[in-house]
Amino acid sequence: MLRSRGLEVALTSALLTLAAACGAQSQDQRQGSVSEATSAEQRPVLGLMGTIPIYWGESGSFGDLVDGTGDSHWVRDRIEKRFAIEPLDMLTDQNLAPLDMLLLAQPRALGAPENVALDAWVRGGGRLLLFADPMLTGESRYAIGDRRRPQDVILLSPILLHWGLDLQFDVDRPGGVETARADGVGIPIDRAGLFTVSPDGGCQISGGGVLARCLIGKGKVIVLADAALLDLHHPPPGAPEALDWLFEQAFGEIAGNNR
Repeated sequence: MLRSRGLEVALTSALLTLAAACGAQSQDQRQGSVSEATSAEQRPVLGLMGTIPIYWGESGSFGDLVDGTGDSHWVRDRIEKRFAIEPLDMLTDQNLAPLDMLLLAQPRALGAPENVALDAWVRGGGRLLLFADPMLTGESRYAIGDRRRPQDVILLSPILLHWGLDLQFDVDRPGGVETARADGVGIPIDRAGLFTVSPDGGCQISGGGVLARCLIGKGKVIVLADAALLDLHHPPPGAPEALDWLFEQAFGEIAGNNR
């Protein structure tokens, strides 16, 4: 009987020790989750809109979207190392007001109120990185005419002209990845457009005419006349590094060293 009692005490003690250890481990895991959430909350917010499926990826059906079997976009992972993404489906004064930074990736044609809201936001100090490709070359699982397919031709002439930019495209320009150079940085392009600027505007052109950097009021606009580096399925060599550089050009003053 004494031996049974001693065994019972020993077993009870072992179970209590194990429970305490599990509790401590669970607490550590909870604290780790809180730390990760806090870290995410500290990332600067980047607004995102466009027909290139950076946020949702390409999904053949709603089921693919829910169960995560669609094609996720490598750009989203890269962005979220530095920024917390705020997806937008429209540009209004209300949803732009909380933002300091905005990425437009081959956006659809903007309505007149959206053009006005975007222009006012930039002039008030907003920082915009815009990919405006006159002839998109990236692959898509959706056929031409499918509304889920990225927009093949950019339709942003009113706002670009308002900022002193004229986007042109040579229909006879051959396809194939090339490298445009700006400040010594290589930017992969494929059938890119070319910018010309009005003499009284606040824009400067580099990269052989592919990249425009504009000071608009208190804000800044970086526009690339191509979006090949955002290709979901086959990004060209050097795309991640070029994207990082463009982020730094557009948002570096605000984002700082959040990496």
